[in-house]
Amino acid sequence: MSDQVKNILEASLFAATEPLSIVELQNLFMLEDRPDKHRVRDCLLALQEEYEEKPIELIEVASGYRFQVKTKYASWVSRLWEEKPVKYGRALLETLAIIAYQQPATRGDIEEIRGVAVSTNTIRTLMERDWVRVVGHKEVPGRPALYATTVGFLDYFNLQTLADLPPLANLMDLDMREVGEIQLELGEQTPIENQHHEESSTARTSN
Repeated sequence: MSDQVKNILEASLFAATEPLSIVELQNLFMLEDRPDKHRVRDCLLALQEEYEEKPIELIEVASGYRFQVKTKYASWVSRLWEEKPVKYGRALLETLAIIAYQQPATRGDIEEIRGVAVSTNTIRTLMERDWVRVVGHKEVPGRPALYATTVGFLDYFNLQTLADLPPLANLMDLDMREVGEIQLELGEQTPIENQHHEESSTARTSN
């Protein structure tokens, strides 16, 4: 039954469009056959070992586990789609970094650190990407919104918790002129985007 459990988990993770948690993976099974959390985790560890030498990897992010293409192959895989990866400017990168490391942070906090005004479009873009959300309001005149990062932010950058963020000093040492996609700033991996799931499944099964 152990190999069957592992095979079911592997197939389900390949088919899923979002990371799957341990509980969600357990719920794939009927109650009488449901493996406990330790068994599921052992199977996931076994899968991670099996994929170590392959171009696909199984990783754990904040909301669960997912398969993704390793970064070293991302430039080839991206050619499957005509749409070019979205690139972000320095203002958005700096704003996101400040929120990530100083959260919760108000717009005024961000402007004080950056020394320039924060564009409404920058905040809107971060919220539309589900990387940032309003978590409350600061009890000062005007009650400005307090911004913090989301689980979506952690998932996108392959982080399990905020503790996995690289040291801020390392981040600020990067040459911003060489920044392309924002994931190059905060993470070494390139997630498979959900909108490309159908095409990426084809790439996976060819291995």
